Amino acid sequence: MTRAVAIIGVSAIPVGRHQTVDDAALQTLEHEIMTRLVVEAVRDAGVHKQDIQSIVFTLPRPYTRQKYFHTFLMGQLRLACRGNVMEVMGNGMTAALAFDQACNDILLGRADVALALGINMESSVSAAEHMMSSMRTTGDVDFHVPSGFTPIAWYAMDAMRYMHEHGATREQLGAVAVKNRWHAGMNPLAQYRKPISLEEVVAQRPIVEPLGLYDVPPRGDGAACLVLATEEVAKATGKPYVLVKGRGFCHDGTHQISDVPNDMIGFESARMAAQTAYEQAGIQAADIDVAELYAPCTIVEVLVSEATGLVQRGQGARAAAEGETKLGGRIPISTSGGLTSRGHPAYVTSLYNYVELADQLRGRAGERQVKNARFGLATGELGNYNAALIHVLEAKQ
Repeated sequence: MTRAVAIIGVSAIPVGRHQTVDDAALQTLEHEIMTRLVVEAVRDAGVHKQDIQSIVFTLPRPYTRQKYFHTFLMGQLRLACRGNVMEVMGNGMTAALAFDQACNDILLGRADVALALGINMESSVSAAEHMMSSMRTTGDVDFHVPSGFTPIAWYAMDAMRYMHEHGATREQLGAVAVKNRWHAGMNPLAQYRKPISLEEVVAQRPIVEPLGLYDVPPRGDGAACLVLATEEVAKATGKPYVLVKGRGFCHDGTHQISDVPNDMIGFESARMAAQTAYEQAGIQAADIDVAELYAPCTIVEVLVSEATGLVQRGQGARAAAEGETKLGGRIPISTSGGLTSRGHPAYVTSLYNYVELADQLRGRAGERQVKNARFGLATGELGNYNAALIHVLEAKQ
């Protein structure tokens, strides 16, 4: 019998500053946050503790105080599992891989109910320490790191190339940030919810030209838990659920910036992964009703929306400026507020994407609800979309 995977429960904390400094009188403990989220997600799912047989954690950031976190939390929860208990790591794709592995355990029959969860704590770490870790994680230590080549610099080069090739303006890119902040204002999980104007976006200090402060993601802490199950279990709960309809993956064989001349703004891995996911789901890009994209900068949302076929090539920035990707527009993108406003706790960011789609497709998104949303698209990435992991989700009542 062919199995299908469903999302049946979710829980998350608001993205923001949760980590305490080392000498704080009262410490925030990661396992206390995660224990509460597991209880909330399982309650939302309508299953029992003993039903859980696989748990896939995101690898915690190096700044997380409790090491060997996954087995430590199992002890706190008093959970015994026969499927899998593990941590996964894939840089920006870490949370998407945790979700993917939890799906695999269900598809392989190792579990009927599985958790994908994680916590990302970094807000009390100095900017210098954080950036050094980021550069050594994402860059070539023989070339990028000594040159101080930061992840935002890749995206800035993408932006310059896109503006050159397609005539996009700084204001059109800024419209993505304005739109995402408007969405975030309706999301209680978002880190920044105060509205911003296009004039404010353009006037902000540059981070790496042409990207300014509001074009790039903030640092923040976050934690989320998703409960996945077979469709049979999902149906038995009697509640709306979200079916995983398609999955696509592609790694283009490069590391962040290719040393082989290529179409640097084509995001070929995202295009191919999306094509595979659409084929598995039996749909086309035009069928997607709402998308949560892993897009650390405004330009990345533009390029991924084009690579996944949601917007025509060269039209992503214009589409944002004209309201096509806004709630109420043709294809709402990043209704959660996206990485620039909802926040970007990197190792769990994709979990928040799935949480948003689970809320949208179950009709629980409140003010930011996409009317009659049936199909959702979630993307995860490695650096500069040298690799992409994409899922198509479908609402089930």
